[in-house]
Amino acid sequence: MAHVRWIAAAESGGHQGESRYGRACEGPVAARPPGGFCSTTHRPDPGQLPLRPASPGRSPTWTGGAIMANQTGVGRGDGVSPKNADSRLAGKVALVTGASKGIGAGIAREFAAAGASVVVNYASSAAGAERVVQDIQARGGTAIAVRGDVSVPADVERLFARTVDAYGRFDILVNNAGVYHAQPLETVTQQEIDRQLSVNVTGPIRTIQEALKYFGSDGGSVINIGSLDSARAVPGMSVYAATKGAVDALTRVLAAELGPRGIRVNTLAPGGVETEGIHAAGFIGSDAETDMIGRTPLGRIGQPKDLARAAVFFASDDAAWVTGEHLTASGGLRT
Repeated sequence: MAHVRWIAAAESGGHQGESRYGRACEGPVAARPPGGFCSTTHRPDPGQLPLRPASPGRSPTWTGGAIMANQTGVGRGDGVSPKNADSRLAGKVALVTGASKGIGAGIAREFAAAGASVVVNYASSAAGAERVVQDIQARGGTAIAVRGDVSVPADVERLFARTVDAYGRFDILVNNAGVYHAQPLETVTQQEIDRQLSVNVTGPIRTIQEALKYFGSDGGSVINIGSLDSARAVPGMSVYAATKGAVDALTRVLAAELGPRGIRVNTLAPGGVETEGIHAAGFIGSDAETDMIGRTPLGRIGQPKDLARAAVFFASDDAAWVTGEHLTASGGLRT
């Protein structure tokens, strides 16, 4: 059962997670066997991580580089393209929720590299968000960090007001913030159900609702970060899977409702992605990682940049005729 939960956590899209074997961490925390740990003070130093052994036919890969993450990473490479290498989002303003690390941070970096001014939202990790901002600025990009819990209405209002105060407009919303907890159904409490629903479902509804006040006359783009778990059956992930199924439905309905206003709504659903959280949980290099990669046709674990590139497509005019879509970015992994 622990083996199954390790895989579930690694493929949960980079959310803030918790297992029954340890306390919550900010990042996708894979359940570990008794005796495992989850500590924000014992994460590997990205600059000290060694080369990963080469797979057959592949070159060794450096696992260091800048931290990329709540859906909330340590990725291979810094996740930021050279300045001016891409201008598809030039002049746009983007808000990425849960962007202090992992997938969210990867998207924030890639958006900035494509020319957008970015708001790096965080709920608790101010230091992580500031690192992302500094990384973007060091490469000539524009970004600010703004605290806000998407489950708190007043925080959402303040988050958008701060975005428009800083940049004078608003164009792109990425609903990346999320939480999960892997546990058998009979142990799930009402409090846990409410927690996941408030962040994973009510949060995106609330942020999109607030975004409607600020999108310009030419519309905008909403990208909801879903999960492979909404389409497959992983024991212990019933509540999380239900919330991500709700996100899929939200995307479909709002794409139809908001389309006449020029607002496109799409879902980007990650499979297994290498982030700080799964490094801290010991997933990387484990049998569970080997098993997951073995089930992935493209033969490797995903990187935040893999999701970030797809997000740039959805946010850009390249996807001007694309709405209501669900894109699974998982290297071909489906079950």
